[in-house]
Amino acid sequence: MNPSTTAATSPPVFPFELVRTELETIEAAIQAQARSFEPGIEGYVSYVCKSSGKRIRPALALLTGGATGGVTDDHRKLGVILELVHIASLVHDDIMDGADLRRSLPTAAAKWGNSLSVLLGDVLFAHALELASEYDNNAISRAIARASRDVCAGEILHTQRRYDLNLSVPDYLKIIEMKTAALFAAATHLAAVLNDCPPAMQDALRNYGLRLGTAYQIYDDCLDLVGDEASAGKTLRTDLAKGKLTLPVLYLLEKATDHQKTKLNRMLLNGEPMDTSILAGIADYEGAVERAVTFAKNMLNDARGDLIGLGDTPQRFALIEITAYLDKLLDKCRAVA
Repeated sequence: MNPSTTAATSPPVFPFELVRTELETIEAAIQAQARSFEPGIEGYVSYVCKSSGKRIRPALALLTGGATGGVTDDHRKLGVILELVHIASLVHDDIMDGADLRRSLPTAAAKWGNSLSVLLGDVLFAHALELASEYDNNAISRAIARASRDVCAGEILHTQRRYDLNLSVPDYLKIIEMKTAALFAAATHLAAVLNDCPPAMQDALRNYGLRLGTAYQIYDDCLDLVGDEASAGKTLRTDLAKGKLTLPVLYLLEKATDHQKTKLNRMLLNGEPMDTSILAGIADYEGAVERAVTFAKNMLNDARGDLIGLGDTPQRFALIEITAYLDKLLDKCRAVA
């Protein structure tokens, strides 16, 4: 089987529609978690749980579980836990990025300020890890804790390297593997572990999650540069404004003239925000987005190859279709660059 053509030849599947009922169950479970907090906190938790995320990580856990033997209550719990970790990270991300919108709604920081929002993210992280401790298999709990640590560590590294024109592409890829792809990989890998899949299959599904998550972050980076804020439903152009050097920007800097690099370096030394007009004026602006899109699409092709060992189930086709959907989103970024 040629993984590059799988998405085109497999039966048409709406990836999340296949697990829509299960996702509704998980959604209810996520909202129920808000009610487990003190009454004075419940409203805050409920708000961010309703306004954050597309439930990609729970869907990956459900689809992988279905593709490897069947979905159990442990898979549903995994989806809830990983989504709570993700929501906590979004609350913190919005603070650091100064973002006002998340899914077309005011962010927690915009509504209640940074101080309360920091604590809100903290309490969500802690609650998710408490739920993870309920697994009988300690290896599952430890893996969730490691993924949560990687998310935070990756964000620290990305923050540490803001305004750093010496950031390399490999360093950037390692950062986004930690801060974004770690939870994708935890969803697919641990779903396979819960079904006692052979180690080789567990590894392949972990790789699928890593590659999918990395490609998704690159798409998000391209969207921040060229996307439409109204369509995206969130604040854009924050990466450059906050000095976050993403893959298209790193490719762009490779083509910048010495004068342009000197000007950027002077801005960094003066502690000034990144001037997006300078970057947009570099001749290879369109080519940088194209290179980033191509890199992500190649990674998605590799992710499809990680699924070859699975049987021809609807869930496997749905996992393939997720990569095809992201392919199309990347094509849109390329078209408007």
